[in-house]
Amino acid sequence: MNQEKFSESIELRPLQDDDRESPEYVMTSLAGAITLGFEKGKFAREETVLRGLNILMTYKENCVANCSYCGVSRERRVPREETTFIRVKWPIIPVEELIERSVQVPHQMRRLCVGMLANRQSLDHSIQIIRQFHERTPLLISGLITASLIKKREDLERIRDAGADRVDIAIDAATPELFEKHRGRPVKGPHRWDHFWWVTEEATKVFEPGAVGIHLVAGLGETEQELLEACQKAQDMNVVTHLFSFNPEPSTLLGDHPQPPMGHYRRCQLGRYLINELGIHLHHFRFNAQGQVIDFGLEPSVLEKIVESGRPFMTSGCPDEHGETACNRPYGNGRPSEKIRNFAFSPTAQDIEDIRQQLWADLALDAQTVSEEEGLSVKAWEGGNLAELGK
Repeated sequence: MNQEKFSESIELRPLQDDDRESPEYVMTSLAGAITLGFEKGKFAREETVLRGLNILMTYKENCVANCSYCGVSRERRVPREETTFIRVKWPIIPVEELIERSVQVPHQMRRLCVGMLANRQSLDHSIQIIRQFHERTPLLISGLITASLIKKREDLERIRDAGADRVDIAIDAATPELFEKHRGRPVKGPHRWDHFWWVTEEATKVFEPGAVGIHLVAGLGETEQELLEACQKAQDMNVVTHLFSFNPEPSTLLGDHPQPPMGHYRRCQLGRYLINELGIHLHHFRFNAQGQVIDFGLEPSVLEKIVESGRPFMTSGCPDEHGETACNRPYGNGRPSEKIRNFAFSPTAQDIEDIRQQLWADLALDAQTVSEEEGLSVKAWEGGNLAELGK
């Protein structure tokens, strides 16, 4: 399907009275807008330093896709100036001013992420903006791709040639069934599972090894096993996973859907880290009947050192020139008043203690005890958390 038919085949969101559109304007994360002085505010934790600038294309009709969980989905009926994405404000800012301030204002950002929307103009506009930032700023650049707009390998080559050294494909849902349910035909959306993975594979032929990533969102109905199987599938392609926790957007189809339990998310984070960063294959993991991880295939003392480092629970995102995460997205998974899910900084000793308590919370055991053969300490399950498991 060509891009014109792609956008005409689905109902567009009613136009709103706002002439600010890409490529002259973009939506900018609130964290980026605060860092560059466009908005007032400060981070709730003083350890927080923004390392990456995130922007999205913006149009009167918003996105023509209708993903059930997305703040910029077609059928989300909120005024444009009140649009949120991942439950935070994304102010609309002129690209020219953004470039000027990213050069003139002191900051510690090392990378720019240019995100597309499912709009027929978005590919060309994002390439134009990538080229502008590449020519005028020292920022490394990632392209966050709407795969439905990519029809051939040359589209990816254009993104690379404009100045992006990395790309991410937001697959989001961990299984084909959940992808279809939340992004495909049932919500009158244009996205298709097989096409997103085809674009991911094509990207590995265009960009340097290890320079392609996918996004997965935990909490859309998947089991831990299913999410980690998607991580392993990507890893087998030399593609890393950047993990998000579902965070309900008001007025979307999943506006009343709860966040995943913290234990579910912590185990997914730890599993992703072991697969992507340490090269431990999923076949070493063990799962219970509910698809929850009960054994990561490591000696308890080794697992404890990994947990104690805090690194599995830090934001997974595109790196800076030294290989450290640049796209650290402070509070991108929840509000400052809530327990942090993705740490934008190294967790403190108290944070690590909280993580230990959370890691085995909500685990559904098939028996009252877990044997040493499962790789975990013997522990009676009485409905509380398993703070001692894995020690």
